[in-house]
Amino acid sequence: MPMRLHLDLACRELSVGGVIAYPTEAVWGLGCEPLNRHAVERLIALKRRSLSKGVILIAAAFEQLEPFLAQISKSNLKPALDSWPGPHTWLMPVASWVPGYLTGGRETLAVRVTGHPVAAALCRAYGGPMVSTSANVSGRPPARSALQARRMFGNRLNYVLPGETGELAKPTPIRDLITGDLLRA
Repeated sequence: MPMRLHLDLACRELSVGGVIAYPTEAVWGLGCEPLNRHAVERLIALKRRSLSKGVILIAAAFEQLEPFLAQISKSNLKPALDSWPGPHTWLMPVASWVPGYLTGGRETLAVRVTGHPVAAALCRAYGGPMVSTSANVSGRPPARSALQARRMFGNRLNYVLPGETGELAKPTPIRDLITGDLLRA
């Protein structure tokens, strides 16, 4: 099946509140529509993880993330923009309207402009960012293949987008844009 058709099927599932699996820079990810609370809660329940941890949003371009973020000066944004697209996740001040279920109740949101070709193509096809978290039950190793993701979650996934993970050995580092602190190496 052509990749365009796979992307269309994945986008259809995202648009109706589905949870999908797809390859990322290091591991397989689970994704859903960020503004569909039911979809986010379902994804978090699949992982058996607390909503208080917050989630990451990935996008194909910074412009897809901008509406979710507070106004940030170009000079403060420079470290993140210089690292993208690529395997770097940044905590940034969040816009006041963004639901707490995305931030874990914090005033920051974890965001990434992905350089992974399949994940970026998915965000472009979808027309916006999506929730992205590792495809695993909390505390267990993340899936490294589509087969592992299917074995872990079975028919609880609405779609599995084909592809291969990138070259990273572990999930992307997370850094706070304002403080520069490294939160996940």
